[in-house]
Amino acid sequence: MAPDLTGPAQRRPLFTLPAVMALGLLALGGWYAVKTLRPDHGDPVAASLLAFEKQDRLTVFSAQLALVSASEDQRAFGLLKSKQVAVIPARVDYTIDLSAVDKARVKWDAASQHLDVALPPLQISRPNLDEAHAQYLREGVWITGDAQAKLTRDNTLVAEKQAASQAQNPALITLAKQSAKDAIRQNLAIPLQVSGYGNVEVTVHFDGEPAG
Repeated sequence: MAPDLTGPAQRRPLFTLPAVMALGLLALGGWYAVKTLRPDHGDPVAASLLAFEKQDRLTVFSAQLALVSASEDQRAFGLLKSKQVAVIPARVDYTIDLSAVDKARVKWDAASQHLDVALPPLQISRPNLDEAHAQYLREGVWITGDAQAKLTRDNTLVAEKQAASQAQNPALITLAKQSAKDAIRQNLAIPLQVSGYGNVEVTVHFDGEPAG
């Protein structure tokens, strides 16, 4: 029998490196807009679109999960019974398709110095299971190699379904959307101000949400 697991599994979303990278990538796009589009062009929408021009799919948030799955196996007419519990780390990425942000999604109100950006739907990646760092607890008098392989495959299938379900957690989606909005807002407002548009207010919303 394998040693006991080191502790209870934790299902904690973590704000990880890809989200920080999103800020950096957009900042580069914003700087490109400042250098390319000067105030005399008079088109803040074009300045904003330049910030997205070089981007494609952008990871705005990542959630780290610890998935607990159990599987059982019987062989030799039920004489050989075995069970395996697995704790498998996994990561789920939340992305937006910046290539879909065109002129129709960017609204400028010159009177109020207000720019509103409508983002396409948030996209959730397929869970990435880190089975190299999985922990297993096995029970059984004699577990054959075939039985162990089947138990592991079954654990993986269960964990994948759990991760896909947990990725839809409203709290995680809210965090991912807020991260995306903050990244877009911060990296559009500053380039526009530097370009001479003044104290621009930038609001960001997703499709289906009210405009700012």
